Amino acid sequence: MFMTDRNKKVRIAIPNPKQPVDPTAVQNAAQLIVEKGVFDLPQGKIVQALPAEQTQTDTSSVS
Repeated sequence: MFMTDRNKKVRIAIPNPKQPVDPTAVQNAAQLIVEKGVFDLPQGKIVQALPAEQTQTDTSSVS
């Protein structure tokens, strides 16, 4: 998750990340995104990396 110059939180989702997730690699990548300004977002320019989260979902058929 990141904070923009417009004080908006933005999330960048990575489907199927390499497991196990390496926290140091995630932090380094997030910092690089902030430093290089690689994303042009409607919410503004990314100016800060916030703590990353890993979300897992399970899907099951009901019928």
